[in-house]
Amino acid sequence: MPPSSSRILIVEDDSIITHLLATMLQKKGYSVAGVVTTGEEAVIKSAELDPDLIIMDVGLAGRMDGLDAAHYIFQLFSYPILFVTGCTDEDRIGKAKFSQPYGVIFKPFTPIEIATNVELAIYNHSQRPKSGSQYPAGEPGKIKEMLDAVILTDKRGRIIYFNPTALWYVDIPAKDIYLKHWREVMMFINDKTDEQLKDPVAECANHMTGVVHDSNAAMVTTTSKRRKVRINVRPLLDNRGQFLAVMVSIREKTPKPGMPQ
Repeated sequence: MPPSSSRILIVEDDSIITHLLATMLQKKGYSVAGVVTTGEEAVIKSAELDPDLIIMDVGLAGRMDGLDAAHYIFQLFSYPILFVTGCTDEDRIGKAKFSQPYGVIFKPFTPIEIATNVELAIYNHSQRPKSGSQYPAGEPGKIKEMLDAVILTDKRGRIIYFNPTALWYVDIPAKDIYLKHWREVMMFINDKTDEQLKDPVAECANHMTGVVHDSNAAMVTTTSKRRKVRINVRPLLDNRGQFLAVMVSIREKTPKPGMPQ
């Protein structure tokens, strides 16, 4: 892939470093697909922007550091990661391998270091065999366009990803969803009794089993909007067979003709 057609997402919370990276990349003919400053936003934006490479700072100041963000991004969406860091802690740097990056560049860096590592990362990733199994939640482009609401959480139930339909369903700004426990954003109830359903996300994460509520289920938002829904919750595994995330799919149920709403 020629540099001129390669799009790169920069994830960095230092504006000076961001400017340097963007300048170096553009001088080499690359396009900056976007710039974000936190790990939690990077997970969402990577699927939205569909970059050819992500340059990620290890020590981000948000609620999710670069290592965790890179792990989710690579394992869920298979986007290649190139780390930049000023950290010299060997133990911390050693943990970077679990995100399977295509390289680590130490600050301060030079234009030739950036250009060489970016070119190698994009080329090496293009040579990896492609398969459907590399997308445990589904291809990011398809998830983004789904009419079902899709929400991914970590083992603690904190939201790490949501598609545009989910954002519309929950009826609150995106900034109020990042890494919130899912029950701070919505709740599932029995549509007949109004009793809250047993936490399906915790059940799924703790027992590694799928949970389905297909009848008498409703979703209620913090703004009191209510929908009759079908809820499908299942665990996602990474490429080592370890727990990665919980996937919550929510579909609004449309009454059949002649049926009461």
